[in-house]
Amino acid sequence: MAYRRAFVVRIPRAVMPLIGINIFMFLLQIFLGTPFTDALVLNSATVFSRPWTLITSMFLHGGFSHLLFNMYALLMFGPLIEQKVGTKRFLEIYFLSGILAGLGFVAFRELIVGVSSSALGASGAIMGILGMTIMLLPQLRVLFFFVFPMSMRTAGIIFALIDFVGLFNPNSSVANIAHLVGLATGLLYATYLLKEKKNYYHGFARPYSAHKEKKDYGKTIELSEDDVKEYLKKGRL
Repeated sequence: MAYRRAFVVRIPRAVMPLIGINIFMFLLQIFLGTPFTDALVLNSATVFSRPWTLITSMFLHGGFSHLLFNMYALLMFGPLIEQKVGTKRFLEIYFLSGILAGLGFVAFRELIVGVSSSALGASGAIMGILGMTIMLLPQLRVLFFFVFPMSMRTAGIIFALIDFVGLFNPNSSVANIAHLVGLATGLLYATYLLKEKKNYYHGFARPYSAHKEKKDYGKTIELSEDDVKEYLKKGRL
C-alpha cells in the first residue's frame, strides 16, 4: 500500500489582513492627500491630545518604497512568527511593538532632542516581529540587503547597530529610536515566551519522571482539559 504524505498549508490569519489594511490606507493617502495623513500621523508634540495616532500612524507610509519594504518584511517574517506563536500572540506583539515604538519616538524627540517631529510607518511593529524571529529562529538564513547570506541573529545585530548609529545623525529622516524600541520589545516578549515554555515543560516533566520511577509502565499519563489549556497558553511556540 502506498502512502502519500499530507502537507498542511496554514494561511496567515493576521498577516494578510494587516498588509491589506496598510495598502488600503496608503491608497487613501494618495487620493485624499496631505489632510488625511496629517489627521492620523503621530506628532510628538500632540500625542497626548491625540493618543489614537499611536495606532493610526502605524498604517501610514511616506512613499511607495517605504510601504514596499515594510510589507515585504512583514510578508517574509510575519507568517513564520504567526504560525510559531499563534494569531493572538502575533497581534499582541505587533501592536505592542508599534505602540511602544511610537512612545519611544515621542520621548526621544521631546525629552532628549528637544524638537517636535512627526513619524509614520509600520517599521516599529515589524521590528518587533524581527525581534521575535531573532529569538525564536536565530539560525534562520537570510540574505542581508538581498545579497549577503547570514543568520537571523547576525542580521539583527547589524540592523540594531545601523539604527544606533543613526541616532547621532541629525539629518536622518528615519525614526531610528522607534526601530530600536520595537526590536527590543520583540526580543523581550520572545524571551518571556521561551521562559514560560521552559517552566511549563519542567512542571510537566517532574510528574512524568516520578511516574517512571514507580515503574508503572502499564499506565498512561492523561492530560486534563486544564492541562491542555495550560499547554496552549504557555507551552506552544
